[in-house]
Amino acid sequence: MAMEEKRAWIMVVVTVFGYAAYLIVVLRRAGSGPLVDVPYAAALVWTVGAAIVASIVLHIAAAAAAPRDAGRKDQRDREIGRFGEHIGQSFVVIGGVAALVMAMAELDHFWIANTVYLAFVLSSLLGSIAKIAAYRRGFQAW
Repeated sequence: MAMEEKRAWIMVVVTVFGYAAYLIVVLRRAGSGPLVDVPYAAALVWTVGAAIVASIVLHIAAAAAAPRDAGRKDQRDREIGRFGEHIGQSFVVIGGVAALVMAMAELDHFWIANTVYLAFVLSSLLGSIAKIAAYRRGFQAW
């Protein structure tokens, strides 16, 4: 397995676990009350920070496990990386537009922040899954 594919798998796992942890914390805090009253900001910052640290540690571990492959990237890896990033960015745009509309509608900050966070999560997942699919099923450069 190419190092870049391992990195895509790491991003999928970290993204899923990080967002799941955030949802668990926020939903537990909400209890039976309204979600907009939940103090979400600290949980969001901590889960994003923890996901970044976990991603770095796992990338280092993957590089240490296969030191010969750690810095190698060929043309195919670069094209697959670009392909995945372009696909993933669509959700950043969708989330940005959704957050803009929500702000203009003067919705609560909770919903705007969570929409942006969900857009980043979906962007990471979609981009990483596209990369994995390109490695597994082949990739046709255009």
